[in-house]
Amino acid sequence: MEELVAFQEVALKLTLAAFLSLIIGLERELKKKPVGLKTSIVIATFSCLLTYISIEAAYNASGSDEVNITMDPLRLAAQIVSGIGFLGAGVILRKGNDSITGLTTAAMIWGAGGIGIAVGAGFYLEAAFSVFIILIGIEILPPLLTKLGPKRLRMRDVSLHLWMTKYEDIDRALDFITQQGGTIQDIQIKDHSYDLVSRHELRLRISILNKIKPIEFYKLLKQQDYIQAMEIEAID
Repeated sequence: MEELVAFQEVALKLTLAAFLSLIIGLERELKKKPVGLKTSIVIATFSCLLTYISIEAAYNASGSDEVNITMDPLRLAAQIVSGIGFLGAGVILRKGNDSITGLTTAAMIWGAGGIGIAVGAGFYLEAAFSVFIILIGIEILPPLLTKLGPKRLRMRDVSLHLWMTKYEDIDRALDFITQQGGTIQDIQIKDHSYDLVSRHELRLRISILNKIKPIEFYKLLKQQDYIQAMEIEAID
């Protein structure tokens, strides 16, 4: 009878950990991020199982009159947190435009492990409330801040590559971008020569208001006849 009760307890914990991690995994899946439903469920479920085993092993270990052995019930759970760090590092990427992606996903991996540990240790409400707070912080607050927050939070970063034949056109391009509300963050200029024809490559990292879509900004730049070619990329 006791074994049945124990099995029901661990089954409840594993199911709850999988369900809560499913919410986090679904949020990542909808945003087409590297870590989705399957990864989140695996991390949280096995973290819960290892936490449960760690606690039960500590309390069920038979003592000895000759040797005094002390066991930390959550020592194994502590190692879970360190191990998950390797998974998180695998989703952090650096793009060619020097932008870093995957930090939120890595944090979500770490959080999925935390959910499993919390549920495995018996903190059901705390785990559920943590998921609730995370969803608010990821899904509700950012859109509000992009509309009502400071100007910097209402802007998006864009990577620009412009090619021009005349050196004087560089100043014209920079002035035009500033007039359209763009804020220049970084600038790099390269000089290329092909068949005795000089071309100037202008690499920019700028910030524009969220209401200005990258395609609209592209059309505005395309209308400038001194820009021979261009490439634009919105940075997440």
